[in-house]
Amino acid sequence: MPTLVKAAILGVVQGLFEFLPVSSTAHLLLAGRALGYDDPGGVFTVMIQLGSILAVVWLYRAKLTDVAAGLATLPAARRFVLMIALATLPLLVAGALLGSFVRGVLYGNIVVIASAFIVGGIVMLVVERVRPAPDVLTVDEIPTGRAFAIGCFQALAIIPGVSRSGGTIVAAMAMRVDRPAAAEFTFFLAMPAMSAAFLHDLVDLRGHVSGGRVLEIAVGFVMAFIASALVVRPFLGYVRRAGFAPFAWYRIGFGVLLLAALAAGWV
Repeated sequence: MPTLVKAAILGVVQGLFEFLPVSSTAHLLLAGRALGYDDPGGVFTVMIQLGSILAVVWLYRAKLTDVAAGLATLPAARRFVLMIALATLPLLVAGALLGSFVRGVLYGNIVVIASAFIVGGIVMLVVERVRPAPDVLTVDEIPTGRAFAIGCFQALAIIPGVSRSGGTIVAAMAMRVDRPAAAEFTFFLAMPAMSAAFLHDLVDLRGHVSGGRVLEIAVGFVMAFIASALVVRPFLGYVRRAGFAPFAWYRIGFGVLLLAALAAGWV
Protein backbone atom coordinates (compact mmCIF):
# COMPACT_ATOMS: atom_id res chain seq x y z
CA MET A 1 0.00 0.00 0.00
CA PRO A 2 1.46 3.43 -0.93
CA THR A 3 2.64 5.49 2.01
CA LEU A 4 0.37 8.42 1.14
CA VAL A 5 -2.66 6.11 1.19
CA LYS A 6 -1.64 4.93 4.65
CA ALA A 7 -1.28 8.55 5.74
CA ALA A 8 -4.76 9.35 4.41
CA ILE A 9 -6.30 6.37 6.23
CA LEU A 10 -4.63 7.33 9.50
CA GLY A 11 -5.82 10.91 9.07
CA VAL A 12 -9.39 9.66 8.74
CA VAL A 13 -8.95 7.47 11.84
CA GLN A 14 -7.67 10.46 13.81
CA GLY A 15 -10.50 12.69 12.65
CA LEU A 16 -13.29 10.17 13.18
CA PHE A 17 -12.28 9.03 16.65
CA GLU A 18 -10.86 12.22 18.22
CA PHE A 19 -14.20 13.47 19.52
CA LEU A 20 -15.86 10.10 20.15
CA PRO A 21 -15.49 8.60 23.66
CA VAL A 22 -13.41 5.68 22.38
CA SER A 23 -9.79 7.03 22.38
CA SER A 24 -8.39 8.28 19.09
CA THR A 25 -4.82 7.76 20.30
CA ALA A 26 -5.37 4.05 20.84
CA HIS A 27 -7.08 3.62 17.47
CA LEU A 28 -4.34 5.57 15.73
CA LEU A 29 -1.59 3.49 17.35
CA LEU A 30 -3.32 0.24 16.47
CA ALA A 31 -4.19 1.33 12.92
CA GLY A 32 -0.62 2.46 12.32
CA ARG A 33 0.67 -0.89 13.53
CA ALA A 34 -1.83 -2.79 11.35
CA LEU A 35 -0.89 -0.76 8.26
CA GLY A 36 2.82 -1.06 8.94
CA TYR A 37 3.21 2.71 8.97
CA ASP A 38 6.56 3.84 10.32
CA ASP A 39 6.26 6.94 12.50
CA PRO A 40 9.63 7.62 14.18
CA GLY A 41 9.18 9.72 17.28
CA GLY A 42 5.42 9.89 16.71
CA VAL A 43 5.87 12.97 14.49
CA PHE A 44 3.02 12.13 12.13
CA THR A 45 0.62 11.35 14.97
CA VAL A 46 1.39 14.66 16.67
CA MET A 47 1.17 16.81 13.57
CA ILE A 48 -2.13 15.54 12.20
CA GLN A 49 -3.88 16.29 15.52
CA LEU A 50 -3.80 19.92 14.46
CA GLY A 51 -6.31 19.04 11.73
CA SER A 52 -8.82 17.92 14.34
CA ILE A 53 -8.17 21.02 16.46
CA LEU A 54 -8.80 23.37 13.55
CA ALA A 55 -11.94 21.47 12.56
CA VAL A 56 -13.62 22.04 15.92
CA VAL A 57 -12.45 25.67 15.96
CA TRP A 58 -14.09 26.13 12.55
CA LEU A 59 -17.34 24.47 13.62
CA TYR A 60 -17.63 26.66 16.73
CA ARG A 61 -16.19 29.82 15.18
CA ALA A 62 -19.36 31.83 15.90
CA LYS A 63 -19.28 31.01 19.62
CA LEU A 64 -15.55 31.66 19.85
CA THR A 65 -15.90 34.98 18.03
CA ASP A 66 -18.67 36.08 20.39
CA VAL A 67 -16.60 35.14 23.44
CA ALA A 68 -13.52 36.95 22.13
CA ALA A 69 -15.54 40.06 21.28
CA GLY A 70 -17.20 40.14 24.69
CA LEU A 71 -14.18 39.57 26.92
CA ALA A 72 -13.79 43.27 27.71
CA THR A 73 -17.46 43.97 28.41
CA LEU A 74 -19.45 40.78 29.08
CA PRO A 75 -19.14 38.87 32.37
CA ALA A 76 -20.56 35.77 30.67
CA ALA A 77 -17.70 35.73 28.17
CA ARG A 78 -15.08 36.07 30.91
CA ARG A 79 -16.79 33.34 32.92
CA PHE A 80 -16.72 31.02 29.90
CA VAL A 81 -12.97 31.54 29.45
CA LEU A 82 -12.37 30.99 33.18
CA MET A 83 -14.41 27.79 33.09
CA ILE A 84 -12.39 26.38 30.16
CA ALA A 85 -9.10 27.45 31.77
CA LEU A 86 -9.92 25.78 35.09
CA ALA A 87 -11.01 22.57 33.34
CA THR A 88 -7.81 22.49 31.27
CA LEU A 89 -5.39 23.08 34.16
CA PRO A 90 -5.40 19.51 35.60
CA LEU A 91 -4.50 18.01 32.22
CA LEU A 92 -1.60 20.44 31.79
CA VAL A 93 -0.26 19.56 35.25
CA ALA A 94 -0.65 15.82 34.67
CA GLY A 95 1.05 16.07 31.29
CA ALA A 96 3.98 18.02 32.72
CA LEU A 97 4.48 15.60 35.62
CA LEU A 98 3.72 12.26 33.98
CA GLY A 99 4.03 12.81 30.22
CA SER A 100 7.52 11.29 29.91
CA PHE A 101 6.53 8.21 31.91
CA VAL A 102 3.36 7.66 29.89
CA ARG A 103 5.14 8.04 26.54
CA GLY A 104 8.07 5.86 27.60
CA VAL A 105 6.25 3.10 29.49
CA LEU A 106 2.53 3.02 28.66
CA TYR A 107 2.40 4.29 25.08
CA GLY A 108 1.62 1.42 22.73
CA ASN A 109 1.16 -1.13 25.54
CA ILE A 110 -1.70 -3.35 24.35
CA VAL A 111 -2.62 -4.56 27.85
CA VAL A 112 -2.90 -1.00 29.12
CA ILE A 113 -4.95 0.10 26.11
CA ALA A 114 -7.31 -2.89 26.28
CA SER A 115 -7.78 -2.58 30.05
CA ALA A 116 -8.53 1.14 29.73
CA PHE A 117 -11.08 0.37 27.01
CA ILE A 118 -12.90 -2.20 29.14
CA VAL A 119 -12.86 -0.25 32.40
CA GLY A 120 -13.91 2.95 30.64
CA GLY A 121 -16.80 1.15 28.93
CA ILE A 122 -18.04 -0.32 32.20
CA VAL A 123 -17.87 3.06 33.94
CA MET A 124 -19.75 4.64 31.06
CA LEU A 125 -22.53 2.04 31.30
CA VAL A 126 -22.83 2.52 35.07
CA VAL A 127 -23.03 6.30 34.76
CA GLU A 128 -25.63 6.05 32.00
CA ARG A 129 -27.77 3.82 34.22
CA VAL A 130 -27.48 5.51 37.63
CA ARG A 131 -26.59 9.12 36.84
CA PRO A 132 -28.61 11.77 38.69
CA ALA A 133 -31.15 13.88 36.86
CA PRO A 134 -29.33 16.72 35.05
CA ASP A 135 -29.64 20.27 36.33
CA VAL A 136 -27.25 21.79 33.74
CA LEU A 137 -28.62 21.79 30.19
CA THR A 138 -26.10 23.95 28.32
CA VAL A 139 -22.34 24.47 28.41
CA ASP A 140 -22.69 28.07 29.57
CA GLU A 141 -24.56 26.91 32.70
CA ILE A 142 -21.76 24.63 33.99
CA PRO A 143 -20.53 25.98 37.37
CA THR A 144 -16.80 26.73 37.46
CA GLY A 145 -16.28 24.30 40.35
CA ARG A 146 -17.82 21.48 38.35
CA ALA A 147 -15.79 22.49 35.30
CA PHE A 148 -12.57 22.08 37.30
CA ALA A 149 -13.72 18.70 38.64
CA ILE A 150 -14.54 17.53 35.12
CA GLY A 151 -11.09 18.68 34.04
CA CYS A 152 -9.53 16.44 36.69
CA PHE A 153 -11.09 13.45 34.95
CA GLN A 154 -9.91 14.74 31.58
CA ALA A 155 -6.37 14.46 32.97
CA LEU A 156 -6.77 10.66 33.01
CA ALA A 157 -6.64 10.83 29.21
CA ILE A 158 -2.85 10.85 29.30
CA ILE A 159 -3.23 7.07 29.76
CA PRO A 160 -3.58 5.45 26.30
CA GLY A 161 -7.07 4.05 25.79
CA VAL A 162 -8.82 6.18 28.42
CA SER A 163 -10.18 8.76 25.93
CA ARG A 164 -10.08 12.46 26.69
CA SER A 165 -13.64 13.01 25.49
CA GLY A 166 -14.87 9.89 27.28
CA GLY A 167 -13.42 11.00 30.61
CA THR A 168 -14.94 14.47 30.42
CA ILE A 169 -18.32 13.28 29.17
CA VAL A 170 -18.75 10.59 31.83
CA ALA A 171 -17.58 12.91 34.61
CA ALA A 172 -19.89 15.69 33.45
CA MET A 173 -22.89 13.38 33.30
CA ALA A 174 -22.13 12.11 36.81
CA MET A 175 -22.09 15.76 37.91
CA ARG A 176 -25.62 16.38 36.61
CA VAL A 177 -24.71 17.84 33.21
CA ASP A 178 -27.07 16.81 30.42
CA ARG A 179 -25.66 14.49 27.71
CA PRO A 180 -25.52 16.98 24.80
CA ALA A 181 -23.99 19.67 27.02
CA ALA A 182 -21.42 17.17 28.33
CA ALA A 183 -20.46 16.23 24.79
CA GLU A 184 -20.27 19.83 23.64
CA PHE A 185 -18.15 20.77 26.65
CA THR A 186 -15.54 18.23 25.61
CA PHE A 187 -15.30 19.90 22.18
CA PHE A 188 -14.48 23.25 23.79
CA LEU A 189 -11.99 21.59 26.14
CA ALA A 190 -10.34 19.92 23.16
CA MET A 191 -9.15 23.24 21.77
CA PRO A 192 -6.73 24.27 24.56
CA ALA A 193 -5.96 20.70 25.65
CA MET A 194 -5.00 19.43 22.20
CA SER A 195 -3.28 22.69 21.27
CA ALA A 196 -1.08 22.51 24.37
CA ALA A 197 -0.23 18.86 23.70
CA PHE A 198 0.51 19.65 20.06
CA LEU A 199 2.83 22.55 20.88
CA HIS A 200 4.64 20.57 23.58
CA ASP A 201 5.24 17.59 21.33
CA LEU A 202 6.13 19.79 18.38
CA VAL A 203 8.95 21.40 20.37
CA ASP A 204 10.22 17.98 21.45
CA LEU A 205 10.02 16.51 17.94
CA ARG A 206 10.97 19.48 15.76
CA GLY A 207 14.29 17.89 14.83
CA HIS A 208 12.57 14.74 13.52
CA VAL A 209 10.48 16.46 10.83
CA SER A 210 12.22 15.77 7.51
CA GLY A 211 11.36 17.25 4.13
CA GLY A 212 10.38 13.85 2.78
CA ARG A 213 7.61 13.47 5.37
CA VAL A 214 5.97 16.83 4.81
CA LEU A 215 3.60 15.49 2.14
CA GLU A 216 2.54 12.55 4.33
CA ILE A 217 1.81 14.92 7.21
CA ALA A 218 -0.10 17.28 4.91
CA VAL A 219 -2.30 14.44 3.63
CA GLY A 220 -2.99 13.17 7.15
CA PHE A 221 -3.70 16.69 8.37
CA VAL A 222 -6.26 17.41 5.64
CA MET A 223 -8.03 14.08 6.12
CA ALA A 224 -8.14 14.57 9.90
CA PHE A 225 -9.68 18.02 9.42
CA ILE A 226 -12.35 16.73 7.03
CA ALA A 227 -13.22 13.68 9.12
CA SER A 228 -13.46 15.68 12.36
CA ALA A 229 -15.59 18.37 10.70
CA LEU A 230 -17.98 15.71 9.44
CA VAL A 231 -18.32 13.72 12.66
CA VAL A 232 -18.95 16.36 15.37
CA ARG A 233 -22.51 17.44 14.50
CA PRO A 234 -23.84 13.91 13.77
CA PHE A 235 -22.25 12.74 17.02
CA LEU A 236 -24.20 15.33 19.02
CA GLY A 237 -27.40 14.35 17.25
CA TYR A 238 -26.80 10.67 17.92
CA VAL A 239 -26.06 11.29 21.60
CA ARG A 240 -29.36 13.14 22.00
CA ARG A 241 -31.22 10.14 20.57
CA ALA A 242 -29.31 7.12 21.85
CA GLY A 243 -27.00 8.19 24.67
CA PHE A 244 -23.53 6.73 25.22
CA ALA A 245 -24.33 3.06 25.86
CA PRO A 246 -23.42 1.98 22.28
CA PHE A 247 -19.98 3.55 22.69
CA ALA A 248 -19.57 1.83 26.05
CA TRP A 249 -20.34 -1.60 24.56
CA TYR A 250 -17.98 -0.85 21.68
CA ARG A 251 -15.20 -0.07 24.16
CA ILE A 252 -15.79 -3.27 26.12
CA GLY A 253 -15.99 -5.45 23.00
CA PHE A 254 -12.92 -3.86 21.42
CA GLY A 255 -10.92 -4.23 24.63
CA VAL A 256 -11.83 -7.92 24.94
CA LEU A 257 -10.87 -8.50 21.29
CA LEU A 258 -7.51 -6.83 21.87
CA LEU A 259 -6.77 -9.03 24.88
CA ALA A 260 -7.85 -12.13 22.93
CA ALA A 261 -5.64 -11.14 19.99
CA LEU A 262 -2.72 -10.59 22.35
CA ALA A 263 -3.25 -13.98 23.99
CA ALA A 264 -3.36 -15.63 20.55
CA GLY A 265 -0.13 -13.92 19.54
CA TRP A 266 -1.72 -11.90 16.73
CA VAL A 267 -0.51 -8.56 18.13
